[in-house]
Amino acid sequence: MARLSVNLNKIALLRNSRRTGVPDVLRFGRLAHDAGAQGLTVHPRPDERHIRRSDVPALAALMAPWRPGFEFNIEGYPDEGFLRLVDSVRPEQCTLVPDAPDTFTSEEGWRLDGDQAGLVRSAVARLKAQGCRAVVFVDPDAGAVERAAAAGADGIEIYTGGYGAAFARGDHGAVLERCAEAGRRAAELGLVVNIGHDLNLDNLPPLVAALPALHEASIGHELTADALEMGWAAAVAAYRDALAGRGTPSPWPVR
Repeated sequence: MARLSVNLNKIALLRNSRRTGVPDVLRFGRLAHDAGAQGLTVHPRPDERHIRRSDVPALAALMAPWRPGFEFNIEGYPDEGFLRLVDSVRPEQCTLVPDAPDTFTSEEGWRLDGDQAGLVRSAVARLKAQGCRAVVFVDPDAGAVERAAAAGADGIEIYTGGYGAAFARGDHGAVLERCAEAGRRAAELGLVVNIGHDLNLDNLPPLVAALPALHEASIGHELTADALEMGWAAAVAAYRDALAGRGTPSPWPVR
């Protein structure tokens, strides 16, 4: 079955609107674990508008008894500060995204041409030397998948924001097929296949069905929004169940 990695960014964003430390990111990470998630995701941006650098080692310490089966996934742009942070906690997975420091949210994958290819290739090599699974965030495009493989990546995360928008309009067939094609090509190349961005309980089932090699979905914004109505534990369980039983077991060994 495909794994659920709960993204805690929006919990941190809410916490940062006050100085009380509420809601506590660590508490919600523990609740996600107890509700059946298989991992946690964070994206520490330079402006610390949600996850702070100090959250990263704290979460790693919280998760220590559960790892490596319960995985830590850290997302970010591979500048020197980010790579040093990743090295300090040695997560099971690191997802490289092409966001500039002032980017509102991740809205496109790496093109992996010119300077981008060199930057990603260098970061991937460094992550793999640390024993970390190196995942590259790409658009649903088989060519981008091939370039990620050429850069040495262990896996891809397919950007599904376009799929989410098309699903809401009711015309998602074409982009769903592009996601499926990207997933097929990644599997052929031996890459882990992850998905993320604007995924919810409505649009997940057809996407999961189209990606038989799916390893993991990283979900935060929509899950957190649903939790306002359902409760946090119930929302985590609902997303876990939406991913269960439709994918094949991950080929990635537990270290």
